[in-house]
Amino acid sequence: MEKDLVEYIAKSLVDSPDEVEVNVIEGEQSTILELKVAPNDVGKVIGKQGRIANAVRVILNASAAKGNKHIQLEILD
Repeated sequence: MEKDLVEYIAKSLVDSPDEVEVNVIEGEQSTILELKVAPNDVGKVIGKQGRIANAVRVILNASAAKGNKHIQLEILD
């Protein structure tokens, strides 16, 4: 579910939605979501001073709180 959420948000922000990829790495207590976008779209996903990335992380943590899991978002360049 969180993967779909990140993918939807990222595709809404970037110019090249076809190049958005989200990889999920499951751990025992946490999940890492790796977001990869086109090189010219990285700034759009991060935002000024990281505001957009932080907002996405807040949404993810709120979504994962009901399952007692910790989710970490990594934006790959």
